[in-house]
Amino acid sequence: MRTRTQRGGALLTVLWLSAALTAIAFSVATTVRGETERTSTTVDQTRAYYLATGAVDRAILWMQWGRNMSPNPDGTAQFWTPGLTRLRMPFPTGYAEVEIIPESSKLNINLATPVEFQRLFISMGLNPALTQELTSAIIDWRQPAAGPTAFDQYYAAQVPSFRARHASFEQIEELLLVRGMTPDLFYGTWVRNPAGQLVRATGLKDCLALYGSNNLFDINMTSPPVLLSLGIPQDVVAQIVARRAVRPFLRQEELGPIVGAAGPGAGKLRLGGGSVFTLRATATLPGNEVRRSVAAVIKFNWDEKDEMTPYHILRWYDNAGTN
Repeated sequence: MRTRTQRGGALLTVLWLSAALTAIAFSVATTVRGETERTSTTVDQTRAYYLATGAVDRAILWMQWGRNMSPNPDGTAQFWTPGLTRLRMPFPTGYAEVEIIPESSKLNINLATPVEFQRLFISMGLNPALTQELTSAIIDWRQPAAGPTAFDQYYAAQVPSFRARHASFEQIEELLLVRGMTPDLFYGTWVRNPAGQLVRATGLKDCLALYGSNNLFDINMTSPPVLLSLGIPQDVVAQIVARRAVRPFLRQEELGPIVGAAGPGAGKLRLGGGSVFTLRATATLPGNEVRRSVAAVIKFNWDEKDEMTPYHILRWYDNAGTN
């Protein structure tokens, strides 16, 4: 009898040990699988990062080559031409799409007038009170002051406290410190269009820049709020947007009908122009959903004969959002 009991106890012990070992094995397998997937994702993200970085480098070369080259017989650009806003680049390990955003499509935050700011904010749907507050806060931030202003008192009460620069903006992100500014207003947010689809609303970072223009604006890339801030009628802005959705303006003579109806802002529209661009590259790897975006603000030395420094990188963004 005792032998049977001992055998039963031994069997039970073996079963418990087997169950424990099985649980440990499953736990280890789950951990290993998770770590493997995370490692794979990290490797893919690294590959996508270097792919996007390479796309920016290639876009810089294409813009240098294409600026002085005649188009192909079918009218398409050999590499790039002013007015071309996107470049798609295939690579052996994936592909990248590069957005070419001229800074001449944005208002210069250090030179824009109060009236232009007010038109811009109203076109973005801000109420009159916030429009006035933001306009006054931006002007206060960038102009010298003999002593603390009312805005400085507000900033001093924040945690942590700070003071307005009272000099030109040095980074566009300084706008996030200005009284009345919110992340949604600066970066843009997502809203539903009349069809119920989520679309990205324009943010101020898409409309204002350190290297932006104060007199001539690229008609292919200037956003509707900036066009409205120039005093261009809303119906003409709608025509420009509708035309760009079909194809970009590629020749100066194509601007004739638009400029004729643009009113006081007509003289501020041009095709291309400027030497400072934001290049935003988004890389995608085949067979997975990993995407990575980087961006660079580039100043091309178009009119200089210095072959050693054909361009300067003014700023680099390791993580850049997509539009």
